[in-house]
Amino acid sequence: MISLKEKPEKGSEGMKEQEKKFQEKEEKDAETSAENIEEKEADKKDSEEKAEDKKDDLEDQIKAKDAEIADWKDKYQRLMAEFENARKRMSKESTQRYDMGAMGVLEKLLPVIDNFERGLESVSEEEKDSAFVQGIQQIYKQLISVMEDLGVTPMDAEGKEFDANLHNAVMHVEDEELGENIVAEELQKGYMYKESVLRHSMVKVAN
Repeated sequence: MISLKEKPEKGSEGMKEQEKKFQEKEEKDAETSAENIEEKEADKKDSEEKAEDKKDDLEDQIKAKDAEIADWKDKYQRLMAEFENARKRMSKESTQRYDMGAMGVLEKLLPVIDNFERGLESVSEEEKDSAFVQGIQQIYKQLISVMEDLGVTPMDAEGKEFDANLHNAVMHVEDEELGENIVAEELQKGYMYKESVLRHSMVKVAN
């Protein structure tokens, strides 16, 4: 038979056992909670690392696209520059071909102008007022006007310094009134077509 004195001792031991189990459970729960926190932190860190890696990959892709765009832009600008140069070259060549053709035609008209001028110079004073001569003068003026509209202008070399690029010297004379290497007389009128020589002036050069 168990005495009353022994019962409390047994009950005390039971309580201690329960407290021990409860404490162990709390410790275990605490360990589990700590492990869960560590796992969550690890998962969070892993997610952050993955997000950072993804961000780096995205930045690399953007840089690669930017480089590709810059390369295509450079190629486009080079192509446009080449196209513009080709267009200007073709335009210049076309203008040169037109000018060469025009000069060939205009040069053939110069003897006609020469004949008009010689004919008008040979008209006597009595004939200058005649209707025929007046008509010839009007035709001559119209021809000169058309030539000027096309870009043909006379050189008017007389009294200017001789220039081999513009003048063709056929005679030399001594003239104290003129300086050295000065055109004393224009024997045949020279003409320019725009910036090019259409026909050299045939000149007499002094000294």
